[in-house]
Amino acid sequence: MNDFDANNRLTRKEYGRNVQNLVKFIMTFDDKAERTKKASTLIDLMKQLNPSIREYPEYNLKLWDELFIMSDFKLDVDSPYPIPDKEILDKRPQRMTNNAKGVKYKHYGKNIELLVEKATTLENPEEKEAATIHIGKLMKTFFSTWNKDTLADEVILKNIDHLSKGQLVLDIDKVKEQKLFESTIRERNQDNEISREGRDTREMRGAKGKRRTFHKRRKN
Repeated sequence: MNDFDANNRLTRKEYGRNVQNLVKFIMTFDDKAERTKKASTLIDLMKQLNPSIREYPEYNLKLWDELFIMSDFKLDVDSPYPIPDKEILDKRPQRMTNNAKGVKYKHYGKNIELLVEKATTLENPEEKEAATIHIGKLMKTFFSTWNKDTLADEVILKNIDHLSKGQLVLDIDKVKEQKLFESTIRERNQDNEISREGRDTREMRGAKGKRRTFHKRRKN
């Protein structure tokens, strides 16, 4: 590879050579405040050129990291984020842990287990019963999110009994007669929103686990 190719190799192809040249141009300014101002403007331009990056959590951090990478970590500006270490280019991505490990009923999620654990600590019988009913409604809603079949009340009570180690008990006849696990339309919408937020949180945590993980580009 000749010197021209080495000096002009694209480090971030998704932004193109013009952006990389702009980074080099910003580095020519002697005034740090001016460099910082122009770097912030370039960040806004990068958002427009790569709009999908907004799907990432903390995408502004990622953009500033990309900017420093394109400058070979030589850009001296007042960044709103710490400058990443150059060694990150050579590091392998960390192996992601399985957050679902240890969850007894994956279709309910970890949050249900936490709610059950909290409900078992309630001393007031009426509050404990109300909490158990609410958990049952959530379990039925969460199950229907992933399955077309309807979850029987008997199964829900059995699962609650298992998770609470026998501390949360409801009469099955009362549950069926009063339809205690049947959510109203408003409640179903709220429960579905909670379910979606839970999935979004898990995805964000996964993305954060990969934050500042960059693959070293292969030289042409």
